Amino acid sequence: MPSTVSALVTEGAEKPLERSTIERRDPKPHDVVIDIAYAGICHSDIHQARDEWGGSEFPMVPGHEIAGTVSAVGPDVSRYSVGDRVGVGCFVDSCRECENCRAGEEQFCTKGMVATYNGREYSGEQTFGGYSTQVVVDENYVLGIPEGIALDEAAPLLCAGITLYTPLTHWGAGPGKKVAIVGMGGLGHMGVKIAHALGAEVTVLSQTLSKEDDGKRLGADHYYATSDESTFKQLASSFDLIVNTVSADLDIQKYLGLLRVDGSMVNVGAPINPASVHAFTLITGRRSLAGSAIGGIRDTQKMLDFCAEHHIGAEIETITADDVNKAYDRVVDSDVRYRFVIDTASFQVR
Repeated sequence: MPSTVSALVTEGAEKPLERSTIERRDPKPHDVVIDIAYAGICHSDIHQARDEWGGSEFPMVPGHEIAGTVSAVGPDVSRYSVGDRVGVGCFVDSCRECENCRAGEEQFCTKGMVATYNGREYSGEQTFGGYSTQVVVDENYVLGIPEGIALDEAAPLLCAGITLYTPLTHWGAGPGKKVAIVGMGGLGHMGVKIAHALGAEVTVLSQTLSKEDDGKRLGADHYYATSDESTFKQLASSFDLIVNTVSADLDIQKYLGLLRVDGSMVNVGAPINPASVHAFTLITGRRSLAGSAIGGIRDTQKMLDFCAEHHIGAEIETITADDVNKAYDRVVDSDVRYRFVIDTASFQVR
């Protein structure tokens, strides 16, 4: 029989998140039952809970930055045991058969990955996310969290961490490379930490210098304000790689001018409006404009192991269920340094 667990649920785009209960399936042979300790708040949780992207399904339990411990396993599970520290990221299944799944790029599954929440299992059942006390996930989509990372600081790595690790490693950030991170927020601060640990020379490009001390503390070698037009002249043709973490509309043309020959600018933020780019800016420097989305299970595990090795966790503010709706507004207002993490012990229905 399915089990009833506590959760934070929203019944509609204009409705707050409230304590309630949901049903979790009994574990199948390859399923892992996870007692969730912490769930990170991602800005995409807010977009979906408020139906800002369209297509949201309600009731909804957001959350795809999940950290906890294994409390039970199905009879055929071989990867995990009771008591293991584990996490779950943005998806909980994929077709496992397409070219992308076989290559370890399940996020690009041609059948469509099964989102951790606001999605549908291939059986048609709605998925509910990490703002709950327990989740049941196939072992192939569960990540091991090494002892070198605290569970609360690990939770945001399951989205923010892999979202930055993937482009930084795919586009070759490392010793001798100059990397710029655009934005010093929930994503950007992870980019600074990871790029620094990879050995790159790291520059933050932020609207103002208000977070310069944080940037330097987390590993940035340089910090510039993009509101100062002289920044774009001073840094012209400087970078091998620029990772844009912001979802605001930017003059992409100006940022492309900061790339060296063969440099790449990679977008992980997702502005609503299209950007305009002059082809000559790309042609004259053999520059590239690209995008990147999270990462597959294999690379997410590599990221967690890398972060543990280098003692990297997210900069967090831990909150309770009572704080979540206000936290959503604070995220929208950029009033968090740098990720909110919810303590799920506060989810019990009163």
